[in-house]
Amino acid sequence: MPPRRHPVRYTLWLARTGAAPKTLSLPAWVPLAVVLILLVWSGLNLWLWQRTAEMRSLQIQLVSLSDQARKLNNQLAAERTRNNALSQDAQSILKQLQVLEAEINALRERAGMPKIKLTPTRNEGGGRGGDSKPVALEDVLQHASQQTKAFSQELSEVSPALNETLEREAAMPYGYPIRGHTRITSYFGYRRNPFGWGFEFHNGIDFPASYGAPVQVTGAGVVVEAGWKGPFGLAVVVDHGYGYRTLYGHLSSISVRVGQRLERGDVVGRVGSTGRSTGPHLHYTVFRNGSEVNPARHLD
Repeated sequence: MPPRRHPVRYTLWLARTGAAPKTLSLPAWVPLAVVLILLVWSGLNLWLWQRTAEMRSLQIQLVSLSDQARKLNNQLAAERTRNNALSQDAQSILKQLQVLEAEINALRERAGMPKIKLTPTRNEGGGRGGDSKPVALEDVLQHASQQTKAFSQELSEVSPALNETLEREAAMPYGYPIRGHTRITSYFGYRRNPFGWGFEFHNGIDFPASYGAPVQVTGAGVVVEAGWKGPFGLAVVVDHGYGYRTLYGHLSSISVRVGQRLERGDVVGRVGSTGRSTGPHLHYTVFRNGSEVNPARHLD
């Protein structure tokens, strides 16, 4: 019969100074279990440490990404605000261009030139109803810049014609020759002869006024006659250009000389009763291309 084997055991001696030693007998598997537990615990601690380091790295990345996202949001908000401001500026510019177009056309019409269309309408370009396509803000601003150049060129073309029109308007007789005196005692056309029997043709209109009242020229021009003029007595004739002349008769005195340049409202003389006259008044005649025309057309 084979000899019986005893299980392997480990004996620990525990000694303390001044005391009897003690022994502790342990089975062989206990130290192995302790070592295994220590290895497992160490490995778990190492794994947890690695996971913690990874978590810290992820947290740092998340904080960085959060900061970047916040900066991008701020930039987007600022860009959105800038785009809104630019959009409002673009709308304001387009409205101003429309106003300028209307004013230019008004100037062209005043200068005797046909109207033009410079700014496109909303539906130009082939779109109808919901077919309109969105336009980039840069395109709108570029269009406004092009329209500004077109307006500048158009104004340079209108300016000479308009200046001529303004000169013609300034030269054309207009208004009453005696300020504050609008009553007329004798009109243009046939009338009874104030000095005898029958009728005569009166080539102007008569304004009654007090002796010495100032008489004003009704348009810009040059004095071509200043002195005695037959039945008109002391008289002044002004050439306004463009075929227009005016005569101021029965004056008591003359304040201008031949060749003098006048502007509308300048005094040419004083009311009197010289020449063929029945009392203090002004005889006012308007000539168009050498023929007398009704001055009433040029009063208002």
